[in-house]
Amino acid sequence: MKRFALMVICCALATSALAAPKSCEELKNEIEVKIQANAVPSYTLEIVSKEEADKHDAAMVVGTCDNGTKAIIYQKNDR
Repeated sequence: MKRFALMVICCALATSALAAPKSCEELKNEIEVKIQANAVPSYTLEIVSKEEADKHDAAMVVGTCDNGTKAIIYQKNDR
């Protein structure tokens, strides 16, 4: 019974560690890698507050970070 309880506790801790939110810079870097892999020549990624993100088109928001308090905005720069 003790082993079972220990196993449940360990699984719960492991699950919460995997679900830990990413930092904004880490997420921004991951998004940049994906954009560059698609050969987008000119773009802007900006970290803004959630309130500021709500003012933009929802399609421009490509990620949220810091427990949902900030968002990352993507804008393709046309030449």
